[in-house]
Amino acid sequence: MIVAQDVLDLHRMTHEAFAAWMKEKAASSVIGLMGIEFAELAMDRVVLEMPVGPNVHQPAGILHGGVSVLLAETAASIASELNIDSSKYAAVGLEINANHLRPKTTGRLAAVATALHRGRKTMVWDIRISDEAGKLVCISRCTVAIVEKQ
Repeated sequence: MIVAQDVLDLHRMTHEAFAAWMKEKAASSVIGLMGIEFAELAMDRVVLEMPVGPNVHQPAGILHGGVSVLLAETAASIASELNIDSSKYAAVGLEINANHLRPKTTGRLAAVATALHRGRKTMVWDIRISDEAGKLVCISRCTVAIVEKQ
């Protein structure tokens, strides 16, 4: 079992080790609550998947836009974490925008985050959220701040 204090450099971990560490860390967070899973983890691309059902609907019975934003920021933050020395720095969301393109009621979503800019103090990610048929549900851009740990 991998625990947070054992991890000093996330980008040196294997995909499986990082996924296990993040899954353990995220299980009791909103990531676990939403059923978000790690499909692909690389320094310039992260893919997350999650189910869509009544627990993520807004009152009109469709996917809540805030859930898409949560999924997008999670993908960008994890992608940023893969690019930093996590013993010294943390990645935190600074700004996010989203365009909701089509409603979704059931099925699965895949969020694909790709790097637009990977700097020392900020990173910018393009996130495309699609359904199982490959149709875009949401597009987002997220700026992540890289801050020194106290």
